[in-house]
Amino acid sequence: MTHGPAAPSGEAAARAEQDAIIGALSPVVDGIAATFGSFCEVVVHDFRRPEHSVVALAGSVTGRGVGGSMSEIGMKLLAAGDEARDELNYLTRTRDGKLVKSSTMVLRDSRGTAFGALCVNLDVTAVHQVHELVGGLAGVTADTVAPPTTTFGDDITAVLDSIVDARQLRRPRPWPQLTREERLELFRDLDRQGVFAVRGAVQQVAARLGISRASAYNYLSATRAG
Repeated sequence: MTHGPAAPSGEAAARAEQDAIIGALSPVVDGIAATFGSFCEVVVHDFRRPEHSVVALAGSVTGRGVGGSMSEIGMKLLAAGDEARDELNYLTRTRDGKLVKSSTMVLRDSRGTAFGALCVNLDVTAVHQVHELVGGLAGVTADTVAPPTTTFGDDITAVLDSIVDARQLRRPRPWPQLTREERLELFRDLDRQGVFAVRGAVQQVAARLGISRASAYNYLSATRAG
């Protein structure tokens, strides 16, 4: 009696399904970007490879290319795991001053596993400037909260450094003067942001803070144990 090829394992089948979804979406990014024009960028992220999560891209708003890394927003979704929710119509500012309106839609397989995201980024800098000009001419000014600055790039190292620096600046004292609880809270915050899901992140955070790798691992273990 002959038998056909063995059915793939559950994990292999899930990976194959996820690969198929990404493969099906990859051609779609060109159509979306073409519809909105030169101020639009569409990105497909694969959370299974956060250091090089950009697997398809059309347009150029954030300056990334295929093989680039995820931003802080993507890391937060990665940290949330299957509890991740779509982030729609949020504003950020790039390091070079562009105002970007974005929507990030989580990709899931048939089991509900979050494994990637489809992102649409619109450069609305000119629109915002016109809005301010018209408001000024009309004598109407709006008190708006400045959007957070987000680091986009092909190098995950720059993204991680930016996240660590931003968290450090929120604290009134430099690392050596922080209490143990404040240090633990910093590591807890970085962990919530998905920083430590990136390969080699503990060593990089340790170097950025000027502490030993062993100390960084101890702080991370203590936050997760608590």
